[in-house]
Amino acid sequence: MAAMTDEETEPLLDKLDAAMKVRLLTGASTWRTYGEPAVGLRPLTLSDGPAGVRGETWDERETSLVLPSPTALAASWDERLLTDLGALLASEARHKGVDVLLAPTLNLHRSPLGGRHFECFSEDPLLTGRTGAALIRGIQSGGVAATAKHFVGNDAETDRLTVDVRIDERTLHEVYLAPFEDAVAAGVWAVMSAYNKVGGVTMSASPLLDRPLKEDWGFDGLVVSDWGGVRALLETARSGQDLAMPGPDGPWAAGLLAALEQGLVPAEAVDDKVRRLLRLARRVGALGADGLGAFGSDRPAHRVNGPGSDRPVRRVNGTGSDRSVRRSPVAPDAARALLRRAVSAGAVLLRNEGGLLPLDPAALGSVAVIGPHATAVRIQGGGSAEVFPEDVVTPLAGVERALEGVASVTYRPGLTPSARPQPLGRDRARDPRDGEPGVLVRLLDAHGAELHAEHRLSGRIVEPSVPAGDAALVEIRALFRPAESGRWTWAVGGWGEMSLSVDGHEVLSGTFPLDSDDPTRVHVAPPLRTAGVEMTADREVEVVARRSLAPGSGVATVLAAAPPAGDADAARAEAVAAARVADFAVVVVGTTEQSESEGHDRESLDLPEGQDALVRAVVRANPRTVVVVNAGGPVALPWHERVPALLLAWFPGQEAGDGLADVLFGRAEPGGRLPTTWAAAQDDVPVLGTAPGADGRLHYAEGPHIGYRAWLRSGAAPAYWFGHGLGYTAWEYEELTAPEPVRPGEPFDVRVRVRNSGRRRGREVVQVYLARSGSAVERPVRGLIGYAAVEAEPGESVVAVVRVAARALAHWSPARHGWETEPGAFTLLGGPSAGDLPLTAEVVALPGPDSAGKGSGNGSEHDGERSPLML
Repeated sequence: MAAMTDEETEPLLDKLDAAMKVRLLTGASTWRTYGEPAVGLRPLTLSDGPAGVRGETWDERETSLVLPSPTALAASWDERLLTDLGALLASEARHKGVDVLLAPTLNLHRSPLGGRHFECFSEDPLLTGRTGAALIRGIQSGGVAATAKHFVGNDAETDRLTVDVRIDERTLHEVYLAPFEDAVAAGVWAVMSAYNKVGGVTMSASPLLDRPLKEDWGFDGLVVSDWGGVRALLETARSGQDLAMPGPDGPWAAGLLAALEQGLVPAEAVDDKVRRLLRLARRVGALGADGLGAFGSDRPAHRVNGPGSDRPVRRVNGTGSDRSVRRSPVAPDAARALLRRAVSAGAVLLRNEGGLLPLDPAALGSVAVIGPHATAVRIQGGGSAEVFPEDVVTPLAGVERALEGVASVTYRPGLTPSARPQPLGRDRARDPRDGEPGVLVRLLDAHGAELHAEHRLSGRIVEPSVPAGDAALVEIRALFRPAESGRWTWAVGGWGEMSLSVDGHEVLSGTFPLDSDDPTRVHVAPPLRTAGVEMTADREVEVVARRSLAPGSGVATVLAAAPPAGDADAARAEAVAAARVADFAVVVVGTTEQSESEGHDRESLDLPEGQDALVRAVVRANPRTVVVVNAGGPVALPWHERVPALLLAWFPGQEAGDGLADVLFGRAEPGGRLPTTWAAAQDDVPVLGTAPGADGRLHYAEGPHIGYRAWLRSGAAPAYWFGHGLGYTAWEYEELTAPEPVRPGEPFDVRVRVRNSGRRRGREVVQVYLARSGSAVERPVRGLIGYAAVEAEPGESVVAVVRVAARALAHWSPARHGWETEPGAFTLLGGPSAGDLPLTAEVVALPGPDSAGKGSGNGSEHDGERSPLML
């Protein structure tokens, strides 16, 4: 089916009356828009991303492929890989009936304390823009819309619904808007407005949605709100905001039609919003005579029973065991191989003293694997982007698989179990109704009568598989057999009236009023209320948690438990003993969901208690130790100079263990380079604050000096610079050549010759930075203006051709509200990181008018290239 053109779309507006148009501009349900048979429009389905495609439901039985976290993807500095992964996401999305993927996140790593750090790419606008553009191209190659979010200034989580971010005009354009402009230049089909304010105006009503987004950059797609982000009527309806999500309720649903009829909102504004919605529908194949569109045959059938009920057809019978499962059209082996390659591509080798890595399996007799994260690896960050993998390869499993039949592997956690209760899982609980591993979830009416029951695999129920409807209570019930005797900590999570009983005894009861309007806290991660219970090992008991349901408080309910506190000294001693007798030790440390998650910023960069001491003890016992850091963003590394090998794994996705084993044993090179600067200690970080002041304002007083720019300005040195990362060979930087004088607004190429001086084929990310001394305007000490990756055999010299964008020499002029280029000499610096730039050259900007076009012109060599996974 040929795609419908704008000219063909325009007459469809004439078929819609005012009520039809207004109805289309608020969601029909949490994840759906309304369809309109009069113009052949079927509902659009939106889904959270970016680590995977969850689809419309939050149900651990409906699994997804899980990619490494966006920070890990940016660490690859590999746009071809990002495009391939985007195409994989598009294939998953189409198979799940998803039209619009809410990714990528283009906010910046302004502070390492940012709670959603893992979901953003980097601290640098150029790297973020190029990485995001590559992912967008991959996603949209499959007929699925990408969504650049959160426009703009949502770089922290504290008070994110109300915070008023204050950014000077130059910094706004040069730093925070730049990645979104690159997304528009890449052809992104949707942009999400942020919750926060910028300059006193909430983003869903911001003039920035019109200028620069739509008018200056030429964005012709749809602006969708963050969920619940449209909180007022007239100012948002008159702005460039196009679609209010979710629905069916909201300010526009309640009052937009009347405001339109009274002339309070221009008809042209409503028409433009509808036009953009229809254009998006056309692009994803949702607009046509039959309402199916170009990809209709790939999508599940839908049942439509009134507004908001057009969810995918699925049967739920009793425990829900006969749910239909849709498999991805991408061959599982091919998908897993790509995800495994992405792990090694983003892994950053920070230290490798004496060439300790890679390890030769044949030379190993025994390996000790240590740390709770080796078995309970965090593959993704917490919050709305979470998805459910079908299975996860842990670091321990990856090492065991790599050394099977070659060397013995011993595991010791080294720490006692977490004192924070974890949702019951299949390993610890069973359904009292059918005896299967997991829990029983019931919806009850006000009299306790059962309205619905289903078997679930986890004690964390964000939503039952059917709407709560007339239910008054959610109940989670399980049979639990403790592995050890002692005082267990039990918890129930949710809002309203809640109770918890263990073995027929009520141990917790109370009313816990809703204290937040943050969607993540209300609907995804409600707080836990705890109680201590003495239990006997192997004595099975029934546990029942209940919570009441009230409008606006969500349905999320959690039943969780934690075992008795263990002996921390004994656990560490066992790990040290195992390390001492092993040929090699692998220690895996990392953050928790409480320290890195959407909805709140981090309070500290320190690893959870006990992990630093564990690292020090193991390294003392065995100097042949590699420490693997499993975190989405920077953590304090007070011991980093004492560790011979230090590998940053990020949140590596479902293929974590095999990908890490590939790096450890040399099957793959650690391809990652830091996308953000790492400090040794929190007190060293020059830009740290994420909390607004008493006036609700968060001032970006540092201007453009964030990340490595802030470190350079301060004169201090971090533990590891932006761009740093070691491979398994060595490189000599030999020559940097710049062009003759360049004209303003024209791109140019910088050539950097490097030589592989090591003994193994390798890949190097060559980076070029720009500096200007004696400038008439304030500038960073230096800033990244381009990069290119090269590969070479031992002894071979290669030339990296780095395309520098047309606007690289320009700065934003607040006086002109536009770009200007200061004529004269600029210094180019080339090297492997922001802190190691051995080569320099000079380029002269000629006087003349600026003509830099839309976007940064990032020079990606893969523009328009079709990925082999673009299905």
